Amino acid sequence: MIKETIVVEGKDDIANVKRAVDCEMIATNGLAFGKDLIERLKEVDKRCGIIILTDPDYAGKKIRSRIAKHIPNAKHAYIDRKKAIKKNDLGVENAEPDVIIEALRRAKAETKERVETFTMTDLIENDLSFGKGSKERREKLGDILGIGYYNSKQLLSKLNSFGISREEFERAVDNL
Repeated sequence: MIKETIVVEGKDDIANVKRAVDCEMIATNGLAFGKDLIERLKEVDKRCGIIILTDPDYAGKKIRSRIAKHIPNAKHAYIDRKKAIKKNDLGVENAEPDVIIEALRRAKAETKERVETFTMTDLIENDLSFGKGSKERREKLGDILGIGYYNSKQLLSKLNSFGISREEFERAVDNL
């Protein structure tokens, strides 16, 4: 059983994640959640921690961001877009159990103190920004590191806020 409570978007996500792992879950029921849910998640986080597992789309990022703003030590699990789609429907409810298990295994906690380990120069020198194929390389890097896809500016922020080490980054770049 997973120690943390997993936060997902809806009941279909709950059903699918339950196929993969034994855990407690809470659904946000989309973007329309309010202070009551945030307060509930804060209490759950104090007791056992939370892992945010939202859809790899705009709404999922917004939900993740809103929760992380109030619970900065929440862990984040990401599923690659290509592994969460069926018949043009994108979401956690479409991911295979092994994909969900891997995303949860690789969940990263955001660090409390921001450390500026990486700069835009790191992204440019590793063909992750401003070049042909840089988007595809960022997608692969996000998958290797288990942090999801971001544009260049967002990737730089996440590399620093998730506490990714220089060695971990370099290993991932070598595997691109």
